[in-house]
Amino acid sequence: MPETPLPDTPRHLAVGPRVAIRHFRLADAAEFTARARESRALHRPWLFPPHTDDAYRAYATALIDDPAREGFLLCERDGGAIAGFININNIVLGGFRCGTLGYGAFAHAAGRGLMDEGLGLVITYAFTELALHRLEANIQPGNAASLALVRRRGFRYEGFSPDFLHVDGAWRDHERWALTAKTAGRTAS
Repeated sequence: MPETPLPDTPRHLAVGPRVAIRHFRLADAAEFTARARESRALHRPWLFPPHTDDAYRAYATALIDDPAREGFLLCERDGGAIAGFININNIVLGGFRCGTLGYGAFAHAAGRGLMDEGLGLVITYAFTELALHRLEANIQPGNAASLALVRRRGFRYEGFSPDFLHVDGAWRDHERWALTAKTAGRTAS
């Protein structure tokens, strides 16, 4: 008989060979912020995840409470360490059924293919459980790792947007990439 998880044990939403995804919890603050601090060199200048408990609390609360956002922690199956995060932001339903991705791997997990596997799980979850039709990713042109990730997952290039997002004190150019439920069947895990 399967073991019943304790009430404070996080529930995985999807499980792959090496990673699982689950929602953010306020109780994850210490591990998440430690991983974010350890990963500053990897993330800069592209990404600025919360690295203090107060910042994490505000960030996680928004992901937990806002129906237009879904936040996923990417956890290693061997030991459960948080390897990264993938968020679906700006979720619009109705005739659009779209969300915008934001994500980052932590330094200890970078280059191991965990983010690729985790993104596959999130794509499948988005197109099945959330019933989205489209996922978008907006990526700064110099972010080679992020561009390679969306290419591997079958996203198509849709265009270039100058001064698109305010990042690190300035308006930054971004490439727009997208994947629809119709094309995801060929790439989602």
